[in-house]
Amino acid sequence: MSRRVAREVALQALFQMDLNPMDDNVSDEAEETFAVDNAVQENPKMKPEDLAYARHIVHGARENLARIDEKISTVSNGWSIERMPAADRNIARIAVYEMFYADEKLQPEIAINEAVELAKRFGTDKSRGFINGILDKMLDKAKDA
Repeated sequence: MSRRVAREVALQALFQMDLNPMDDNVSDEAEETFAVDNAVQENPKMKPEDLAYARHIVHGARENLARIDEKISTVSNGWSIERMPAADRNIARIAVYEMFYADEKLQPEIAINEAVELAKRFGTDKSRGFINGILDKMLDKAKDA
């Protein structure tokens, strides 16, 4: 397995929580654990370090969600976060998290490439270009972060 698989699991978990949030009386940690565990069922042989990375992405993306969505909104020209397809929105969130907020930030070009690969697998025919366009507009700021 690899970090790409960890990103796929994180995407599936974020997608699930985005579209089907749990009740307010469920802690964020419990919701994240449930969503990741549910997504892992499709990859039951994940290495422990990949599972840990998936959990790290999910927690970090949710912890920084307002700031991540703000960054996406400033470059998405006429597309509010709510109007974006759920898969695209969460792919962009993962990339922005990894570029700006992760403890070990990814080089922006790598984060963009990984996001485009996720878009190829989980998005529509237009997702690749959409994700690439949004993230490319953040490239210079990410290099300075």
